[in-house]
Amino acid sequence: MHVDHATSPPPPTDVSEAGRQPRVVVALHEGFHGAASGTGFSNRAFLTALARLLPPGRLSVITPHVPETSGAHDRRWTSEVQQMLRQAEADVISIPNVRASADSVHGSMQLCDMAGEAAARIADRTSRCLLIGLDVPFLGLAPYTSATTDLLLIPRSTAALTRPKDLTRIRWERDALRAATVRGGRIGAISSHMRGHLIVSCDVPRASIVGIPNGLIQEEVNRPASIPALPVSARAGFLLAMGRAVPSKGFEDLLEALDVLRARGIRVPHLVLAAVTSDDHRRPTAYQEDLAATIRGYGLDATLISRFTPAIRAWLHSPALRAVVVPSREEPFGRIPLEAFAAGAGPVVATKAGGLAQTVVEGETGFTAAPRDPRSLASALHRALTAMPRERERLRNAGTALLRSRHDYGASIGSVIGRIAPWALAPSSIAEGRIR
Repeated sequence: MHVDHATSPPPPTDVSEAGRQPRVVVALHEGFHGAASGTGFSNRAFLTALARLLPPGRLSVITPHVPETSGAHDRRWTSEVQQMLRQAEADVISIPNVRASADSVHGSMQLCDMAGEAAARIADRTSRCLLIGLDVPFLGLAPYTSATTDLLLIPRSTAALTRPKDLTRIRWERDALRAATVRGGRIGAISSHMRGHLIVSCDVPRASIVGIPNGLIQEEVNRPASIPALPVSARAGFLLAMGRAVPSKGFEDLLEALDVLRARGIRVPHLVLAAVTSDDHRRPTAYQEDLAATIRGYGLDATLISRFTPAIRAWLHSPALRAVVVPSREEPFGRIPLEAFAAGAGPVVATKAGGLAQTVVEGETGFTAAPRDPRSLASALHRALTAMPRERERLRNAGTALLRSRHDYGASIGSVIGRIAPWALAPSSIAEGRIR
């Protein structure tokens, strides 16, 4: 694996046929050095699948530098990703991290400028190039494409879904998507919900959308080598809810639902609530403090975890787990139900928000509730906790079958690359220079 730095002088252009092999360039913000959400896990899985699909030496990865002292840097995670890319003979181009948040328009524009310029230098030395922007910070890559560069953007969410009052951000995302499609770029839809959202709310032409159903790769289906110790109060049985510490995840609704059950005299297991961030916060965020205050105010039996570690997901394999809860108010896809199905965990209790409705179906693969409705969620939790062993087993089996039949992420990625850039998969130069 060769590591380049975008700030160093570009290498001399190789104009020989051997030096002008096709290239796939992936720009990503989260998932190389660690993850604090499903986005990071999905991005890492995407990279892993792509590295296996492409002939050796055909992949380049562009990502911001994250110092080891940062809370967003997971040493083990980074080492594993680097080893995987080394085996694929991939190049890694590290660009400076921006001071502005990647969620801000200014931060995204800076990231796109640096990643786009680095990608353009790579494209200048190739016969064909596929530039992939993973998630919203890299939607603005269209100006850096040329006649020999294909573009694929994969938004895992949008501001229109999660920050509807941020009109500046919404406008930038729409303009970036429009610029991409005008240049012939493709937009990947991670779920049927996102496909509809991209068409209706983001004005993306139907013909420009390609389906890339989110899912899991084989490593994510395997049982972990070890399961970290649970909080003491959870060892007799627990509920698990996890995700980024943001209001759209609906954790306040879950806490209120548990209070509703308590008021009805229904005993529920200990709640392990991992409402997390990987940012360098010395103290809990205001949202996390509000969650802690709500837990105290309701007198709930719960453990609040505020800092992310990938080991949290290993608890899906714990025999003490009684149910997995996904109380999201908005969810473009939702990986947690699939991770639960892969672990044989459950039942899964989820709202019907967005993409969750595709994977968690009432009475078939889990129990469902209306989003933003604590009483509905309380009823779904009660159904899950009172399900008989035979019903729990049936739900788990159905979830596993759904995962295997519709959410093989490697197969989804291979299908899309084969459709929009078949030359990238060709083992030799036979397909080089083909007209689109």
